[in-house]
Amino acid sequence: MAKKTINDFSFMAAKGEKIVYLTAYDYLTAKMQEKAGIDMILVGDSLGMVSLGYDTTFPVTMDDMVRHCQAVRRGAPQTFIVGDMPYMSYQKSDEDAIANAGRLVKEAAVDAIKLEGGGEMISRRVRAIQQAGILVMGHIGLTPQFMGQIGGYKAQGRSAAAAMKLVDQAKVLEAAGAFSILVEGVPPVVGKAITEAAGIPILGIGAGSYTHGQLLIYADMVGMYDNFTPKFVKKYAGVGEVLTNAFREYAAEVRQGQFPVDTEHAYKMSEEETKEFLVALAGGHRPTPQPDKQI
Repeated sequence: MAKKTINDFSFMAAKGEKIVYLTAYDYLTAKMQEKAGIDMILVGDSLGMVSLGYDTTFPVTMDDMVRHCQAVRRGAPQTFIVGDMPYMSYQKSDEDAIANAGRLVKEAAVDAIKLEGGGEMISRRVRAIQQAGILVMGHIGLTPQFMGQIGGYKAQGRSAAAAMKLVDQAKVLEAAGAFSILVEGVPPVVGKAITEAAGIPILGIGAGSYTHGQLLIYADMVGMYDNFTPKFVKKYAGVGEVLTNAFREYAAEVRQGQFPVDTEHAYKMSEEETKEFLVALAGGHRPTPQPDKQI
């Protein structure tokens, strides 16, 4: 499978072919997503909550993002990967933003970076990073890094004025050079308006069915992250329950002496070697060392 490019995504959007987007934070998950034919993977700063156990995304560092992006790239070498810019990695200055975006490209081989927000400062950062030769995806609507200003994790654009502000933000980000925009947590009519006004692919997470593609947090959609479940999530599997039950069964079998069973779950030693070993163990002749056979 050849890796898709921004030209492929633009062509898909123009044809009405939906772009499939998922998060991943580790090698194994990325490997399975590539096997499944996912078009685009986001290594989101949501890893702070899903993988690292924080209550918010704020503690995530650039080093965290680089390490997880590296793992995802190893798992999905033929998939378009977007690396998230964590809190305070781009807010301070254009120079910081370019340098940190460059780390994700240079050290983790991501194809693009994503940053949150739609104000004047964000548009300057998008332009600066884009002019440095790095692809930038915008992110508006429910933006966790701005949750203090937007009043927490709740839907955005639910008034006419707020909806128009989001449409304007999308236009500004596109003009600044964003190759795509992620729209999160808005009513479908707002997602539709942003999509219809755009000349670039618009991806949605909780933004209705009209966007050019859809994103979900993989741990939400397979039932692994159960701290809370956003309204827009559809659960496609109960992996968390399957894993929990497997761990319980393993624990019970170990405690009851049912696992391991030596005839099934252990390596074999020939009868002759066993006898020689027992003689040596009892203080008899020590056998001459021989190289172990391949397991």
